[in-house]
Amino acid sequence: MAVGLEAPGNLHPIQGIRLAAAHSGIKQDDRLKDLALIEIKEGSSVAAVFTRNRFCAAPVTVARRHLEQFPGSRYLLINSGNANAGTGVDGMDAALKSCLAVAENADVDPEAVLPFSTGVIAAPLPVDKIIAAIPSLHASLLSDNWLPAAEAIMTTDTLPKARSNQVVIDGHPVSITGISKGSGMIKPDMATMLSYVATDALIEPGELRLLLAQVVARSFNSITVDGDTSTNDSCVLVATGSSNVRVSANSIDFVAALTQVFEQLAQAIIRDAEGATKFVEIEVQQAASLADAKQVAYCIAHSPLVKTALYASDPNWGRILAAIGRAPVDSLDIDLVDLYLGDTCLLRQGLPDPGYTEAKGQAAMTAEEISIRVNLNQGGEAARVWTSDLSYDYVKINAEYRS
Repeated sequence: MAVGLEAPGNLHPIQGIRLAAAHSGIKQDDRLKDLALIEIKEGSSVAAVFTRNRFCAAPVTVARRHLEQFPGSRYLLINSGNANAGTGVDGMDAALKSCLAVAENADVDPEAVLPFSTGVIAAPLPVDKIIAAIPSLHASLLSDNWLPAAEAIMTTDTLPKARSNQVVIDGHPVSITGISKGSGMIKPDMATMLSYVATDALIEPGELRLLLAQVVARSFNSITVDGDTSTNDSCVLVATGSSNVRVSANSIDFVAALTQVFEQLAQAIIRDAEGATKFVEIEVQQAASLADAKQVAYCIAHSPLVKTALYASDPNWGRILAAIGRAPVDSLDIDLVDLYLGDTCLLRQGLPDPGYTEAKGQAAMTAEEISIRVNLNQGGEAARVWTSDLSYDYVKINAEYRS
C-alpha cells in the first residue's frame, strides 16, 4: 500500500525528447508494458551515475562504456522484467545486440545507445523479443509519452512514478520532467534504481555532471528501504538545450526546481516501498561532519527493530536510541544528544525528557508520515534520509517475487 502516493499529474513535454513504450513479451502478462525507448535530440548534454555494486549488470557496464566513448547519447533503451545481471558474457552480448538493433533502426552509432534493465537477476535476457519490438517502438515515439514510459519500467511498483516542474528564467519558461522506478532493493550508492530526467535548459556537459552529482546526493542517495543496493541502479540527466536558456550549477532558481523533481521522484520510491505503511523522514543535525550525520541517519533507517516498531506504531523509542549509540561515529557524545519524534522530545542531553508521555509518543507513531530528528550538538553538518517501515507484506512480496 503506497503511503500518500498519487498518480502522476501534468507532465510537461521536453522539446528534444520523444518516448515510446510497449509490451515485448519479457513479462508474461501481455497487458503490462516492459520496454521503453527514449530518443534524445542530437547535440544534447547527457550525464549519468551508476551503481557501485561490483556485480553490476551487463547494461550498466555497456552504458558506462558507451557514454565514455560517445558522450552525445541519442537513445536510452530500458527493459523491465529482467535485470540482465549475473549473466556473464551472454548478458554483455545481449546488451550490445539490443543497442545495435536500436542503432540500425535509427541510423546512429551503436555507442549512441545506452541500455538499461531491471527485474530478476541471473536470468538470461530474451534479447530476441526486444529486437523484434524495436521497429514498432521507434515508430511510436512521441513527446508526451512520459507516463507510458514510466509504466514500462515498473517491477514491483504499484504506481508509475513521474514528476514535472517549470521555472521562469530571464522571462523564459524552462521545463523539467522525469520518471523513476523502484520500491525494493533500495539503498542507492551513487544513483538509484532507474531514473531518467530531462530538461530543455542549455547546460554544458561538465556543468550537467556537477548538477547531477549535487541533486542525486540530496535525493536518490538519501533514501533507503532495506539497505540493499541493486546491481542495476542508474540515473540519467539530459539537457536538450531547446529552450536556449543557459543555466549552470550556480543557477539558484533552476537548481531549486531540478532538486524538487529529484526529491519528489526519490520520495515516491519510499512512499511506494514494498509493503510500506509509513513514510519516515530522519534528520540528523549539528553533527561534527556530514559523514557522521549520514552514519547516524542510516543506522536508524536500517534497524529492523526500529522499522518494525514503526510498522506497529509502537513508541518504543529505546530502539532509536540504541541505533544512534551503535552508529560508527567515534566522536559521538551521548551526553549531548537530543532526540525528537515529530514535535515530541524523547531525549534531552542524553536523558529521557521529563515532559515525555507515552500518549505523546503514541500519537506521533500512529501517523502515516513520521519524522525522527536527532541533534548531536557537536557541529554544523546535517543529513536527511527518507525510509519506510518493515511490514509483513515486505516479507511476502520478496518471498514470492519469482512466483
